[in-house]
Amino acid sequence: MSLTAGSRPDGTRPPAAVEEPTAAVAAATVKESVPRRAGTAGKVPFRVRLRRDRTLILMTLPVIVLLLIFNYVPLLGNVVAFQNYDPYAASNGITAIFHSPWVGVEQFSRMLDDPLFWSATKNTLVLFLLQLVLFFPVPIALALVINSVIRPRVRAVAQAIMYLPHFFSWVLVVTVFQQMLGGAGIIAQTLEKHGWSGFDLMTNASLFKYMVTAQAVWKDAGWGIIVFLAALAAVSTDLYEAAAMDGAGRWRRMWHVTLPALRPVIALLLVLRVGDALSVGFEQFLLQRYAVGAGASEVLDTYVWNMGIQNGDFSYAAAVGLAKGVIGVCLILGANKVAHLLGEQGVYKK
Repeated sequence: MSLTAGSRPDGTRPPAAVEEPTAAVAAATVKESVPRRAGTAGKVPFRVRLRRDRTLILMTLPVIVLLLIFNYVPLLGNVVAFQNYDPYAASNGITAIFHSPWVGVEQFSRMLDDPLFWSATKNTLVLFLLQLVLFFPVPIALALVINSVIRPRVRAVAQAIMYLPHFFSWVLVVTVFQQMLGGAGIIAQTLEKHGWSGFDLMTNASLFKYMVTAQAVWKDAGWGIIVFLAALAAVSTDLYEAAAMDGAGRWRRMWHVTLPALRPVIALLLVLRVGDALSVGFEQFLLQRYAVGAGASEVLDTYVWNMGIQNGDFSYAAAVGLAKGVIGVCLILGANKVAHLLGEQGVYKK
């Protein structure tokens, strides 16, 4: 009897031999068994990212350069707040910094003892609180009204009309209000022609804070509308349909669906607005300074300009500006902490 290849003398075949793993399979098995380092998993090399994003980097490079030149390099000039700066101590104003005497915190002590500084601070805080109460809710209300308009064409026209004043300069805004509400304005002249006594709201110091708030609302409310409409566009229509099926009316849908969707954006803008509390404006108040007097229109920005540019007291003006900036940063951090406590993200996450 002949035996076939691989068979035993009794005619049975031996069990199949287990193939030895190849070198590639063994290497892959060992590689998978070794855990990757936490910092190298999925990390793209810097050279690859630089080559991949070179177009975006080239696009943002001019903005970064301008930001450094006009926003960060001037911060070095805050050193004059601790000097008795004399721009004529050297051949130019930059080298004069190295020849001006150091006075420590003398300028800050002078600031705290200056009643004009406290008067400007009071006006600034009053205007900030007034604009926070009267100006901040206006874009939210207008965004809700525009969002409720069904026809897209009407909505687009209304949004464009409200957004247009944002492109106007403060000179044009003050001129429009002067021609409307001034002593020689259209309303006052019309009342005088019909036997009524005219008025001049633009020179009324007691109404000045309300006037500048109305100007800010007319000029910048359209910008806030765009922000809130963008937030409303992200709200799913399924939420409104589910609320309507549960019997919720228009007001309850706005209260339980729309406003909670706007809450993160409202919290973020409030944090930024609180951080900008001491910067209620410069050009707007400077243009109307002589109409109502410094007692009603002097804010910290105009106070710094008056002391530094007009009076030439650069060190004192730098000290006031530096203190204003530090307080603004503290207000942002505090408001952001409050936003975190309320469950919102704020400017940055925890």
